[in-house]
This record gives sequence, C-alpha cells and structure tokens, in this order.
Amino acid sequence: MRTPYQRDRDRIVHATAFRRLTYKTQVFVFHEGDHYRTRLTHSLEVAQIARAIARMLALDEDLTEALALAHDLGHPPFGHAGERALAQAMAPYGGFDHNAQSFKIVTRLERKYAGFDGLNLTLATLEGLAKHNGPLLGTNPEGEAVIRAAIEPAGLAESLHLDRFASAEAQAAAVADDIAYSSHDLDDGLRAGLIGLDDLVDVPLAGRFARAALRGGSIDAQRAFYEINRRIIAEMIGDVVRESRLRLAALPWQSLQGVREAGHPVVAASPGTRGEIEGLQQYLFAGVYRHPRVMRIVQDAEAVVRDLFARYLADPAEMPGLWRAAAEECADVPERVAVVADFVAGMTDRFAIKEHRRLFDATPELR
Repeated sequence: MRTPYQRDRDRIVHATAFRRLTYKTQVFVFHEGDHYRTRLTHSLEVAQIARAIARMLALDEDLTEALALAHDLGHPPFGHAGERALAQAMAPYGGFDHNAQSFKIVTRLERKYAGFDGLNLTLATLEGLAKHNGPLLGTNPEGEAVIRAAIEPAGLAESLHLDRFASAEAQAAAVADDIAYSSHDLDDGLRAGLIGLDDLVDVPLAGRFARAALRGGSIDAQRAFYEINRRIIAEMIGDVVRESRLRLAALPWQSLQGVREAGHPVVAASPGTRGEIEGLQQYLFAGVYRHPRVMRIVQDAEAVVRDLFARYLADPAEMPGLWRAAAEECADVPERVAVVADFVAGMTDRFAIKEHRRLFDATPELR
C-alpha cells in the first residue's frame, strides 16, 4: 500500500519525538502566545516548502517530506538556548548536536516496535538526516565527531557516504529549512513587536516587499506582515527552483551518483539570493534572536537545562523509572552522561519547567 519513503514519513509522524515538538521552542517559549511557531509548526512549514520544491524539480516528494518532518526531532527544550546549554554540559563527554540527536532518536531511542529499536527508516532517509548540514569533510571536526558518534552504534557509517553530498531530496529539505525559519521568524518577530514594518525597508530580501506594503497605505499591520512573509517565501522558492534546475541539468550523470559527486550542492539558491538570505538572517540575529526580551528568556532557559542536567547526573534516581534503570545499569560515567543527555534532550519546554520546579526551590518564569 505504501512506498518505503511513504512508510518513513508515516513512522516519523507517529513517533513520540515528533509529538513532543508541539511544546518545544522555535523562538518564543510556548506560554508567550498561541500563535508563535513551535518546533512542530516549523517542521510542518519546512515540509510544505520542501515538498513544493521537490515537485517542481521532479524529485521524490515523499522522501523530501520525510526528511523535512524529521530534521528537528533531536532539538532539546527551549530551542537553540537548550542546545547551547546541553552542548556546554556535554563538552567533556563528546559534545551535543541536535542533528546527531535526531539520528539517534530514529535509530535507537524510539522504542515502539516489537522487532527493533528506532523507526527502521530507509538508508536514504538516514543519509539525509546525517548530512542535513552537508557532507562530513572535516571542516567542523567537533560537530562532525558528534554526528559520527551517533552513527557508529547503528553500524551504518560505510553505507551513508558521509564524505559526499546527500541526495537532491535531502538538499531540498535543508534549503526549505532555511527558507522557513528566515521567513517565519521574521513574522513572529513582527507579531511580538520586537521589530516594526518601518524597520524592514532596508533589510535584504524583505525591504522591497516592506516598501510596497507601506506604499499601500490602507492595509492593516497584520495583513501587511503576511503579505511580506508570503512574498519572501515565494521569492526564495522561485529562485531555488530556477538555480537548481540549471545545476541539475549540468550534472555529468543524471543520477544519485551524479548528485553525490557534484562537489557542490545541486539544490540551492543563486549566489545573489543566497547573499540576501544571509543578510536577512543577520538582521534576524540582531533584531530578534538577540533582542533584550528574548535574551533574558534565553539566559533563564539555559540555566534550567544546566540545572537539570547536573542534578540528574549527580542523582540518577531523580529520573523516572526506565531512564533511572538505564542510568544505573551504565558501566561507566560517559555512558551514564549519555543517558542523562538523552533524557534532558527529549523534554518539552513545559516538562523541563515542571521538573525544575520539582527539584529546585526557585525556577525562572521565562517571561
């Protein structure tokens, strides 16, 4: 009834880790408002954009969608703030990376099926997850070491062609991730009042659409925000499709081997638009991600994750049954540390806050 890639997609959607994305931060913590993106809604938007790109490039839409839906399964609570805190805590033990954690989840940590751990996904999906940020070429030794450490227990290192580019479908999912967060983090920043319509007139990519909205005059702010957002998305998708068609047509082999050995991404924005996207991301970094209101919450969120990690490591009995048993069975400290990190990384924002209140006298409000 289903192709292997359709089965991959369906197993990801039904995974416990996927449901937990409902209460994991994108930029704004869940209780700040019902309309801000979460990791779940971010993943759904990535999947929609990725599938649209795949359709226009005649790629496998189901594989592309599966990769888009799975790409953030390994994110800890509180988004990148939680990831930084876990990475710092795990630095003496090999580090932490949410892409590596996603791979670990789908190969080992999801325990639902009678016959195997993980989700038993296809090699194509696993390869795309392992190389979400590109091939492992030694340019980021620490980060790549974390990913290789997650792959090693699965015995798949030789099967995933780690030093070559991933499939065009995986590249489409990665580009869709950039398009989605660049546009919807801008939209959330506008909605939150961290930035205003007037602030965007000179911002790369967004500026010309902001100027057009301001010239419209009578349109209300919410409609203007959406108009800018949808035009940014359409502009980026159109550019990626045009550029990728040229790159795919130029391959010496019209095959997966040709994509892997191209020596460069084959699904990508043009150099000019890539520069605009990077300019928009730099603006978001300064105007949204580093806004004092966001930074105040980020610092508190990092403290919550650090506190929980340290407490569970010192006293594994504070973790619930199966996690406590797994930690107590560990033969050495690094193994126990990995169990604690897996437990903390799997938490939702609200569960992390609840646990911190249970274990400590004072818990930040994260507001």
